[in-house]
Amino acid sequence: MPSSIAISAMRFERVSMTLRGFARALAGCSLLAGAVSGCHPVAGDEAPGRSAVADAGPAGWRAQFTDGSDGRDWPAFGRTYGEQHYSPLTEVNQDTVKRLGLVWAHDLPAGNPATGPVEVDGVLYMATGYSVVRAIDALTGKELWTYDPHAPEASGVRLRQGWGSRGIAYWNGKVYTGTQDGRLIAIDAKTGQPVWTTKTIADGEGLFISGPPRAFDGMVIIGNGGADVSSVRGYATAYDAETGAQKWRFYTVPGNPAVDHDETTRLAARTWSGPWWKYGGGGTVWNAVTYDKESDTILLGTGNGSPWNRKIRSEGKGDNLFLCSIIAVDAKTGRYKWHYQINPGESWDYNAAMDMELADLTIDGKPRKVMITAPKNGFVYVIDRTNGKLISAKPFVTTTWAKSIDVATGRPVEEPNIRYESGTVTMRPTPVGAHSWTPMAFSPQSGLVYIPAIDLQVTYDDRGITAANWKRTEGMALDYGVKPNVQPAPGEKTLGYLVAWNPVTQQQAWRLPMAGHFNGGVMATGGGLVFQGHPDSSFTAYDAKTGKTLWQFDAKAPIVAPPITYTVNGRQYVTVIAGMGTSAGLFGPLLAKFGIDYRTQKRRVLTFALDGKAMLPAKVPYTPKAVDDPDFKADPAAAQAGEAIFNVRCAVCHGGGAIAGGTAPDLRTSQVILSQDALSSIVHDGALVPNGMPQFQEFSPQELEAIRQYLRTRSADLRAGKSGTGGAPSGAGG
Repeated sequence: MPSSIAISAMRFERVSMTLRGFARALAGCSLLAGAVSGCHPVAGDEAPGRSAVADAGPAGWRAQFTDGSDGRDWPAFGRTYGEQHYSPLTEVNQDTVKRLGLVWAHDLPAGNPATGPVEVDGVLYMATGYSVVRAIDALTGKELWTYDPHAPEASGVRLRQGWGSRGIAYWNGKVYTGTQDGRLIAIDAKTGQPVWTTKTIADGEGLFISGPPRAFDGMVIIGNGGADVSSVRGYATAYDAETGAQKWRFYTVPGNPAVDHDETTRLAARTWSGPWWKYGGGGTVWNAVTYDKESDTILLGTGNGSPWNRKIRSEGKGDNLFLCSIIAVDAKTGRYKWHYQINPGESWDYNAAMDMELADLTIDGKPRKVMITAPKNGFVYVIDRTNGKLISAKPFVTTTWAKSIDVATGRPVEEPNIRYESGTVTMRPTPVGAHSWTPMAFSPQSGLVYIPAIDLQVTYDDRGITAANWKRTEGMALDYGVKPNVQPAPGEKTLGYLVAWNPVTQQQAWRLPMAGHFNGGVMATGGGLVFQGHPDSSFTAYDAKTGKTLWQFDAKAPIVAPPITYTVNGRQYVTVIAGMGTSAGLFGPLLAKFGIDYRTQKRRVLTFALDGKAMLPAKVPYTPKAVDDPDFKADPAAAQAGEAIFNVRCAVCHGGGAIAGGTAPDLRTSQVILSQDALSSIVHDGALVPNGMPQFQEFSPQELEAIRQYLRTRSADLRAGKSGTGGAPSGAGG
C-alpha cells in the first residue's frame, strides 16, 4: 500500500511517449438477519457478448482467457479468468527443464519492478514504476513502445501511499493500467497511444490504485487501496472496455443510512454500530478480483477495516460486513449475489484480498465448483463458488488467533482477547499476512495449490487509544487506531515457505523453507513444474509433486514478481521481472542479509527458453556504508521525536529502523541527511515528486530537523556496527 519515499537523489528514468518500432503487428444463507458468514445464492446465466465490437486482437484471443485454453498466450494477471496462475504448456518439463536458459534480458529504470506482466501474440506488456507501460518483443527483448502517464506529478498526497502498479490487463487490442492518482487508462496495444482515460476515484478521496485491473467480457474492473491511511469507503467499479464509460459500482461497506440508500447500505448497515461512516469503514478491493464466466459472476476480495480497531470504528460491535470478505456480484449489473466473510469483526488488517482461484474438484465423491483462497489469516479456504458456502478451511502456517474454522457456521473459533479487549495480545499470523499479494498457483494436473507463505508474529497494543481520543492523522499516514509490532517469533529461524497444499483433503503435500520471509509469486505448469523467485536472487523450478529443486538460475537481483509462460512460433518461453519493490521491501532488517540496495540493484525483464545461452553481468555485492558525518552530535530527545514521525510517514518505504529493503533508498547512507536545506528541498518542497518522492509541505522546520536527527543517529549506529532495528511498520496490504 504505502509510499515510495526516496529522500536521497533517486533517479527514475522518465520516458515520454515514444515509438521504437515493431517486430510484428498485433493483428450465504440469508445471513443478513444474523450476520453469519455465507449468504443465499442468486442464479446467473452464461454471459453473451455485451457489445458488438470488432475484433482488434489476434485470432482466437478471447479463448485464451478461459481456464481450459491451450496456453499459447498469458493475457491476464493470472493467465485466465479463473486466476489459477497455471499454464498447460509442456515443452519445458521435468525432463527438459535442465536445458532452460536465458534468451534475453531487458534492463528497466529505477521504480517498482514487482509487477505481473501479460503476453499476447508474441508481445509482452508490463506496467513498472508508477504505471509506466512498456511493450517488448518476446522473441528479442526489443522495446516497442513506452507510455508514461506521469502519475507522480498528478497524485498529490496520494503519492504518499503505494509504489505503483502490481499488474496490467489486456482486452481486444488494448492494454489497461491503473495509476496512483486513480486514473484507469486504455492504451492501444499496437501504437502505445492512449485510447481513453477515466477517473475512478473522486477528488479528495484518500484512495489510490496499486492492484492490476481485470478485463472480462467487454468490461474492465478496478478497485483501490487506502483503508490503512484514510477514512475511506471501499468500492470496485466496472467500465466499458471500449469507451471507458462506467457500467456499475459496488460499495463494499455501508454508508450513512440517513443519506445513502445503495444496496450495500441496505444489506449491511445492521452489522455495524455507532457513526461508522465517519471513519469510512474501509474494505477496499485493492488486489483480488476473479471472474467466473460460467455463472457470469465477479468475485471481489475485500480488505481491512478503517481504522483497524473495531472499538473505534464500530463501538466494538458487529461483524462489519463486508470487511475481509469475498463478495459475489452479477457481472452484468454489479448486483449482490452472495458473500462469505473470512474474519467477522476484522481488527488486525486480516484482508481477504489475496488471489482467489477457481477450480472444479471432486470432494466426498461429488463434483464441486469451488473457489480456493489463502488469505492473510493463515487458513486455506475452499468455498462453493455457486452459493458462498464454506466447504473446508485448515491452517497452512502457525495460527494462534483461532482454534479452527467452524464449517457449519463458517465462522472462526477464536482465541480469547484477540481484539485486545483486555490488553495487549501477541498472535500469528501478522498484518503482513501468512500470504500477501504475491499470487499462489493452482495446478489442475497435480491438484495442489502452491502458496508463498510468511511466518511472523505480531503484538497489538491499543493502551491509551480510545474512540474518544483517537483522531486520524491527516495526510495519508499509517494510523490504525492500534499499535502493531511485527517481529519474528522467538526462536524461529525460518520465516518463509513454499507450501504445496491439497485443497480436497486440506492436507500439506510438501513444504520448503525459504531463505527470506517474503518470496515471489508462483506459477505452475503442465510440465509438472512450479516456478518461484526469491530475495536471494534465485529463480527456481520445483517438481510440482515432490518439491524437489530441478533447476535454478541466479538472476543477480531479487525476484518478487510472478512469472508467466507462453509460446511464440511454437517455442515455449518463461518470463519474470527481477528487482525488489512494493511491500516486499518494508522489512529491511529481515532483508539486510541479501544486500539489496535501491540505487544499485538491477531491475530486469528476464526471458528463458530451452537451450538459451545468454549470460548476465556479474552482480556487484552491496553492503550499506554510513555517510561520513563528522559534525554529528547525539540528541536522544530529538531523535526520538524524529523516529515517531518517520515511523508513520517514511518507514513504510525506507524500512523499520531506517534499514531499507530495496523499495526506497537507505537514508543512513545518503548525503542528503547532512544538510537541512537539501532535506527540506526534497521533503518539504517536493523537489523529487517526478521521481516518486512525495511532498510533505505540512512539516515544520522543527519536524524536519527531528527527522534529520533520527536519520543521522541511525547512520551513526551503522558506523558503530549497531543494528537497533526496532519494530517494523505494518500495513503491507492495499
